[in-house]
Amino acid sequence: VQLQASGGGLVQAGGSLRLSCTASGRTLGYTKAWFRQAPGKEREFVGSISSTGGTTDYADSVKGRFTISRDNAKNAVYLQMNNLKPEDTAVYYCAVQRIGPVRYGYWGQGTQVTVSS
Repeated sequence: VQLQASGGGLVQAGGSLRLSCTASGRTLGYTKAWFRQAPGKEREFVGSISSTGGTTDYADSVKGRFTISRDNAKNAVYLQMNNLKPEDTAVYYCAVQRIGPVRYGYWGQGTQVTVSS
């Protein structure tokens, strides 16, 4: 499985971005997730979505602002980010196949999100 993340960029505080992650290979039955890593910090969980899309989970820091969704027909997962804050600046990674809370079998290459104040 290979994952390709896109959609990052530079946005002003209060703005929005939508990240996309498309997969090659079978990912239909896997939980998908987004993580992020800011400079000098450890990678942290952002959100996840179950294989059917029926269950989502979010980090407290993004609840109410970010929405994760998936399109199994397109083998893709998305992260809609609204009301962005400077502290959301990070490299965002998509991941597939949950093994543990922060352990996933496959990772994308990351896309940079920069939020200016």
